[in-house]
Amino acid sequence: MTTDKIYRQDSEEKPFRFNEDVAKVFPDMLRRSIPGYAATIEAIGSLAARYVLKDTSCYDLGCSLGAATIAMRQGIENPGCRIVAVDAAPAMTERCREILAEDDRLFAAATSVEVIDGDIREVAITNASMVVLNYTLQFLSMNDRSALMCSIHDGLNDGGLLVLSEKVVDENAEMEKLLVDLHHEHKRRNDYSALEVSRKRAALENVLIPETVSAHRDRLKEAGFRHAAVWLRYFNFVSIIAIK
Repeated sequence: MTTDKIYRQDSEEKPFRFNEDVAKVFPDMLRRSIPGYAATIEAIGSLAARYVLKDTSCYDLGCSLGAATIAMRQGIENPGCRIVAVDAAPAMTERCREILAEDDRLFAAATSVEVIDGDIREVAITNASMVVLNYTLQFLSMNDRSALMCSIHDGLNDGGLLVLSEKVVDENAEMEKLLVDLHHEHKRRNDYSALEVSRKRAALENVLIPETVSAHRDRLKEAGFRHAAVWLRYFNFVSIIAIK
């Protein structure tokens, strides 16, 4: 695993991008930056075993290097399924295909995966039993989020599952400050310097736009989901499951 040194070495102020430099260090970046990330991936596999039905489709929207895709594929127990993994960053999809090819070689998984270079807002979701948005929605324009959620809902079969993981902001300003401080402390414990933390935060400003948990709940309800619950929260990172 290549160590993330992007904001240690690069002092130029520029917005965060999912480019080749990020693709090379992405697993290390996630491990050190997002508390609870490994638990989220593990749960996606368990949920796939429970919710993915025979002859249905699964979608990993904003698949990056395919961690959620592989977790779904390893969890699926029914035949005739397929996974569609979509990402708009060519550096991510190129590396994702390489990782999936190695996973195929080692495990010969029965479920097929199609990796698509494209905008998740333009993907036609059909006959779906499970959709994953793992830290993806937060990078979309606020104006596009409700339409995407409606598209996902409409493309899911009855009883289908959405996994939505996001960085959030707390409605209480004092608690938000505490949670941000705890997250920065988490990064420092994982060997990011204060300068790296500051630089990355500046790079993500106006690129990653978080919302409150209640805003996500309201959007899911408006899209038509019958049930929704936060199953994991660690500081200002949450994972929500919603059922059609």
